[in-house]
Amino acid sequence: MRRLVLAGALLVQACAAGAAVVSTFNPLDPLSPAEIATTVKVLRDSGLFSSDALFPLIVLQEPPKAEVVIRAWMSPRRAFAVIIDRHRNETSEAVVNLADRTMESWRIMPEVQANFLVEELTSAPEIVRADPQWQEAMKRRGITDFSEVQIDGWAPGTLGVSDASGPRLVRALSFYKGKSVNFYARPVEGVVALVDMNQRKVVDLVDTGVVPLSQDDGAFDEKSVSPREAPKPFETLQSEGPSFTVSGHEVRWQNWRFRFALHPREGLVLYTVGYEGEDQVRPILYRASLSEMVVPYGDPDPNWAWRSAFDEGEYGIGRLAGPFEPGVDAPENAVFFDADFADDFGKSNKIARAVALYERDGGLLWKHFTIDPEHNESRRARELVLKSMAAVGNYDYAFSWIFRQDGSLEMQIELTGIMLAKGVAVSSATARHDFAHRVSQAVAAPHHQHFFNFRLDFDVDGASNTVVESNTRSLPGGASNPYGNGIEVELTPLKNTKEARRDVSPASSRRWIVQNTGVMNALGEPVGYALIPGETAVPYARPESKIRKRAGFLNHQLWVTPYAREQAYAAGDYPNQSDRGTGLEPWTREADPVEDQDLVVWYTMGVTHLPRPEDWPVMPVTRAGFKLVPMGFFSRNPALDVPRRAALKQGKKTKAKPQKKWLPEPNPESRPNAP
Repeated sequence: MRRLVLAGALLVQACAAGAAVVSTFNPLDPLSPAEIATTVKVLRDSGLFSSDALFPLIVLQEPPKAEVVIRAWMSPRRAFAVIIDRHRNETSEAVVNLADRTMESWRIMPEVQANFLVEELTSAPEIVRADPQWQEAMKRRGITDFSEVQIDGWAPGTLGVSDASGPRLVRALSFYKGKSVNFYARPVEGVVALVDMNQRKVVDLVDTGVVPLSQDDGAFDEKSVSPREAPKPFETLQSEGPSFTVSGHEVRWQNWRFRFALHPREGLVLYTVGYEGEDQVRPILYRASLSEMVVPYGDPDPNWAWRSAFDEGEYGIGRLAGPFEPGVDAPENAVFFDADFADDFGKSNKIARAVALYERDGGLLWKHFTIDPEHNESRRARELVLKSMAAVGNYDYAFSWIFRQDGSLEMQIELTGIMLAKGVAVSSATARHDFAHRVSQAVAAPHHQHFFNFRLDFDVDGASNTVVESNTRSLPGGASNPYGNGIEVELTPLKNTKEARRDVSPASSRRWIVQNTGVMNALGEPVGYALIPGETAVPYARPESKIRKRAGFLNHQLWVTPYAREQAYAAGDYPNQSDRGTGLEPWTREADPVEDQDLVVWYTMGVTHLPRPEDWPVMPVTRAGFKLVPMGFFSRNPALDVPRRAALKQGKKTKAKPQKKWLPEPNPESRPNAP
């Protein structure tokens, strides 16, 4: 019988019958509903905020890395909170000690605005809908039933807007939904409202003129589309259960061992990723997560130029996580986990089936066929997928960490959903649209890009690491290359943060190897893991543009910094309404050393979306990502010991290797200052 063990704020929602459920504890576990309630009570009892203050973020304040690495839990559980007091137009941060239920620190954050609130997404539309100027703009377009207009709240960007020291602002876009579920198909072009959420009123309304509404409602649900003949059933079944085990938030599978959580801002987070060797678990990553993402639009129209959503820093990828639909969003053999987050009012809110974990076929793992004598040695691969999804307005994103039996790890992003489109005149069907592509008779989708920055805190066989850049090129002709076929590789250690601002180079097959020069493999070379870029894009916004200033991480694909607990987000902690460059650009100006350091690698990847009719009304999935591949970490192919599946089909049993054990998990009741 398989064993599934779980605890904390991330819980198994659905699994095959026969699963055992046992509670465990680890200081990296997310906040439980009870801990969220304790945090909010301590904050409200402090009297430092208005009684109706809101909470855009309440999360675990993770324990010091040093304690986690040596598994010596000395610090009490703490919660970190961001608070918005609208009456004072004030954002503040607080840390609550959950063990003794006290506020350990509190500070006002000057000239910042915290991330968007879900409450603002629901209240801003009602403020706009009641505004007389907006109502007149709708009437000019023949719309008199205002309930048939969907209003979407947006972070305001920076163009023509006060900075973060001014009022808390929301922009509002209008879409005519009528009776259709796809309101994005019919944008009310030219109308943008600006709402002061502190005063709860519209402070500006832009109306650049009437553009007739599209008559195509863009419906794509099964009732509206004549389905083709369904293919024959294809089921993913594991009659004996999955090969992985889950203990609390820790997963073990095929020599891999890691922890995971869903963070309200960052989404899916990996912790303490390691690979089990003969007598130990060898560390690879201490922490890995999405650090920031931004979607700049390429239309210079003033009503579009400000659109550059920081989907993580302004909205929150985890808070917008959607529930998986079993058998559709994930295969039938998936195990699902709920997540508990604090809502804007400080109440615990459960997101059902927020994370999926499942095995899938991985194709051919390795093979060699000998002709004489005829003999085949071949192995079929299995992969483990840890996945979450987020619906950020019109776009949908899925993030998957894919673990493989050969020791490699991949991040795969799936982009789908509905493009943000603009209304255009039908009479301009043959006209040029330099900044957009027509996707329907009266609708065009502007060119745009999606950029993702991942924060990868490497600990390859320990915390003392160095990033080495690998460039491949043709060997120059001459005596050392008489036949002109020589290929050489240049390896260059990146010495400091300024030198480590690097760009991808397909021409030189550029990759970056994180090495531990203090640990040698069997060949006498440093052990390492290589970051292999996938297909990516450079930003097309000009260097002097405001989006490039706000999102400085777009300027390079690779950044390296010494580990600093407070440096968590590539564009800084508070990108909302900010027009200042924070994050990686200022952090890397001083040329701090990064050789043989506890270091963090930041990788930026981009997708350029030039819309096409086939992307409308809902776009097929586009995939992008990168890989982390062992480079001298193992002495030989680590997948040599994977057994044939054929042996299992013939009824032969493969003896399972005993699980390697960490030091025992501490009992929370025995720790000092335990909550």
